[in-house]
Amino acid sequence: MSFAISSWVSLLLFVTRAIAHGGLANYTVGETWYRGYDPDQPREAQEGQPWLTQRTWASIEPINFVNDTGLACNTPGTAPPSYIPIAAGENLTAVYWWWLHPVGPMSVWLAECGESCQDVDVNKLDFFKIWEAGILEGGLQSGLWYQSKFQNWDGSPDLWPATIPATLKPGLYVVRHEILSIHIAKRPQFYPECAHLNISGTGTAFPSERYLARFPGAYSEDDPSIFIDIYADDMKDVTNYTVAGPPVWDGFSNKYCLDC
Repeated sequence: MSFAISSWVSLLLFVTRAIAHGGLANYTVGETWYRGYDPDQPREAQEGQPWLTQRTWASIEPINFVNDTGLACNTPGTAPPSYIPIAAGENLTAVYWWWLHPVGPMSVWLAECGESCQDVDVNKLDFFKIWEAGILEGGLQSGLWYQSKFQNWDGSPDLWPATIPATLKPGLYVVRHEILSIHIAKRPQFYPECAHLNISGTGTAFPSERYLARFPGAYSEDDPSIFIDIYADDMKDVTNYTVAGPPVWDGFSNKYCLDC
């Protein structure tokens, strides 16, 4: 009887997740895990806790408009009290307990805070992209997107690693992960989450203005990479896709490749 109940609970949990969306749950640096915010748990039990390094996000529902202030770090985006310590050149891995959408680009951004990330207005931060991936092989309709590639269906979490540029000057930064799902025609779904990093190192490099962007402001309502119908007849043979926003900062090389 207990096995049957457990099976039904598991099934209901799967169905609930299957009809939902998702979000960034945790971060890892090496073997160290950093717990993220959980919108399904009481906010008062998490906000302000010394272990919290991620800005709060109230829902797994997407942001649908490029002029939404939540596009920077989701909503409400309340600042956490702590930072993830990481050295320039190390990998930061974003952990998703599940992700179900199959098509659209993914990107990782950084923004320098100055003396504190707790006191900044994230809508006024200058973000620069350090990683991006879109279509990996094949066409837009039936090809392999990184958004599908990073999913696991064996019960293990979906892991999204990105390297902090080795040459980046040290300091306090906001890291922003963004998944853009484009499976519904001309109705983009943005899923951004942010955390605070304390980056150490001896580097002195920082991107020039051409790599910087603010949210909102980085994307426009007429961007063909965002407001797109990949299932339209005239898209069936298209194999090229340009990830929206400024280019990845060229101070290092860190694009996903299928065979490397």
